[in-house]
Amino acid sequence: MTRWRVAAEVVGRVPPETTQQAVGYPALFVLVALGALVPVIPTGALVSSAAVVAFHQRSLPLGVLPVIAVAALAAFCGDIALYWLGSRGVRSRGGSRWLESLRGRAEPERLERARRKLDEHGVLVLVLSRLVPAGRIPVMLACLLGGLPLRRFARGDAPACVAWAATYGLIGILGGSLFSEPWKGVVLAVGLTLLISAAPGVWRRLRPGRVRQ
Repeated sequence: MTRWRVAAEVVGRVPPETTQQAVGYPALFVLVALGALVPVIPTGALVSSAAVVAFHQRSLPLGVLPVIAVAALAAFCGDIALYWLGSRGVRSRGGSRWLESLRGRAEPERLERARRKLDEHGVLVLVLSRLVPAGRIPVMLACLLGGLPLRRFARGDAPACVAWAATYGLIGILGGSLFSEPWKGVVLAVGLTLLISAAPGVWRRLRPGRVRQ
């Protein structure tokens, strides 16, 4: 009984922030890495929301920097895994479901544009592709079809993931600084993230001179 009482006292002395970090960082890593593989997880909203919470827990930059670092590493690991799976399909005569999934998520027009940019600017285009909504997959597919080695892709993707994580971390800082209550900052950060994600699609539908089929 004494042992249980001592254990309870020890647990009671553990700061809530430490417990949240112990659970939150691994969860953030797993979700962002999975979001790089499958498109159903809004990874940008996750990162900005985590940045809001971190902003209110600790002072800058110590609060948000770990979130950015974890998100960047997770995005990089997810991208590398997806690229490796896609490259197996390129080398295989029958292809693979991962390669077909990438083809299905990249519009022919955007894929052709990504190929031209890759020819003109090389792997530097990976940085912009991560920052432009829906730009990552066409550029990744263009790299795969162009036979870009995994090592070269990784060299371009690493700074792209850092820039991506820092951008959504800054959105979280903005949301956290405007409101004293974290949940309000999370709502604003998620709203801004969804607005950024939807903007290119809305522009393509409304842009002048668009030919209606």
